[in-house]
Amino acid sequence: MRALQLFGDKELKTVELAEPAAPGPGEVTVGIRVVALNHIDVWGWRGMAFAKRKMPLVIGAEASGVVERLGEGTSGLVPGQLVSIYGARTCGLCRHCREKRDNLCEHVGGVHGFHLDGFAQERINLPARLLVPAPHGCDAIGAAVAPVTFGTVEHMLFDNARLQPGETVLIHAGGSGIGSAAIQLAKRQGATVITTVGSDDKIEKARELGADHVINYRTDRFEGVTRKLTRKKGVDVVFEHVGADTWAGSMLCLKRGGRLVTCGSTSGVSTQINLMQLFQQQLKLLGSFGCRMENMANAMQKIAEGLVRPVIDTEIGFDNISVALERMESRQVFGKILLHVNREAGAA
Repeated sequence: MRALQLFGDKELKTVELAEPAAPGPGEVTVGIRVVALNHIDVWGWRGMAFAKRKMPLVIGAEASGVVERLGEGTSGLVPGQLVSIYGARTCGLCRHCREKRDNLCEHVGGVHGFHLDGFAQERINLPARLLVPAPHGCDAIGAAVAPVTFGTVEHMLFDNARLQPGETVLIHAGGSGIGSAAIQLAKRQGATVITTVGSDDKIEKARELGADHVINYRTDRFEGVTRKLTRKKGVDVVFEHVGADTWAGSMLCLKRGGRLVTCGSTSGVSTQINLMQLFQQQLKLLGSFGCRMENMANAMQKIAEGLVRPVIDTEIGFDNISVALERMESRQVFGKILLHVNREAGAA
C-alpha cells in the first residue's frame, strides 16, 4: 500500500508499505480516505517533535476513513462505516480517558503523524475506541476535519472559554484552518466576531464566513482597531493560536475579566506577560489542547446539518505534498489543504 513518509530534513517520499496484519482484539482496520493537513504537520516536517521518534515516519495527524475489518471483541462499528479518527494514542484506562476526556490522558503514547506513524497511508489498524462514527450527511471531508480543525475549536470556544451569545470574540488568523472554523462556530453561537488576516484578498472571504469585522494585521495594528471597535472596552474572548507575535496585543484587547484561550504557538513558544495587567484586569488565560471525542461528534453533526462547512483551500494527491506544506509554511492558504489518500478519491 502507498504511504507518505518523512525521512528527515524535510524529505518526503511516497513509498510502498506492507498491508497491516489482521486487526487484534479491540482493533479495527481503517481504509484512510482524506487527510487534513495542519500546522502540526509543518512542525513535524521541520523536525519540531519535542520527543523521540523513529524515522522514517508516516505523516498526517487528522483524517477520516472507512471501517474495513473488525478485530475480536469490537462493537458499535460495522464494515463500510465512515469514521473520524482521534489523532492521539491515548491509554483508555486512566480516569480522564474513562470520562472521555482523552486530551487529558495521563499515559498518552504520542500523536499520530508527529511522534507515531500518521494517517497518510492507505490502511492502518487502530483501537476501535478512537474512532467516532460520522452521522448521515457528513462526508469523508467533514469527518476528516472533525478531530483538529473543528474539534479543537469546539473545545477552545465552548468547553474552555465558555463563549456566550452576545459576547465579542477576537479570532486570530481567520484564514487558517482553525481560524475559518472558529469564525463560523462563534457566529453560530451568536457572538460578534472580529478576525485578523494577513492579506487584503482574505478579507472578503472571512466576511463570507460570518466575520463582522476583518483586520489586515500587516497594515493595521489589530489591538488598536479592536479597541476602537469595542469603544475601548475590549473583547470578551481572544482566540489565540499564533503565539509570541500576537500575545501582548491579545492581552491588550481583552476587557476586564476577559478570557484568552490558546492552542498554538506558530510564531514562537515563549513570551512575556505583564502580571500587573493580568491581576488588575482579572484576566483569565486558558490553555487548550486537542479535544474530547464529543467535540468531534458535535462538529460532524453541525457539518451534516449544514450549520458550518469545511473551508477548502486546495485538494491534492500524494505527489503534491511538498508543495502543500510549503504553501502552509508561507501562510498562503485560506482554509484547509486536503490530501486524498485512496486511489479512487485521489486528486491531482
